[in-house]
Amino acid sequence: MDDLRKIGIGLTAVGLVFTLLGVLLLFDRTLLSMGNLLFLAGVPMIIGLKKTGKFFFQRRKLRGTVCFLGGVFLVFVGWPFFGLIIEAFGFLNLFGDFFPVVLAFLRNMPIIGNFLQMPFVRAVTDRLVTKSRLPV
Repeated sequence: MDDLRKIGIGLTAVGLVFTLLGVLLLFDRTLLSMGNLLFLAGVPMIIGLKKTGKFFFQRRKLRGTVCFLGGVFLVFVGWPFFGLIIEAFGFLNLFGDFFPVVLAFLRNMPIIGNFLQMPFVRAVTDRLVTKSRLPV
């Protein structure tokens, strides 16, 4: 892994932490804006500028991209609650294909995997994540 990807992972992680803090502190506009900027700066560093453009502007992901970027814009102009709701909808549309892969990875982890293998939890997660194809 080269240094640019390491920086991108760091920026994306810090962006997610800022977003979480912004939500916990009653939708603080400044923290949410910083989180969005860091997340949007980190993703191209991880996967590259060309692949980022291909990913965000696929025809089937256009609705998710518009909602995600529209939500980011609403957070920037001072409507953090509505912006975050629209942004979350766009995020789910954009990255929803990755959830089965993430769930399969989490099920193989030591402590979290035991929890996710419980019959009730497994039934709920299997119902929520029905797609089994890879996003790439």
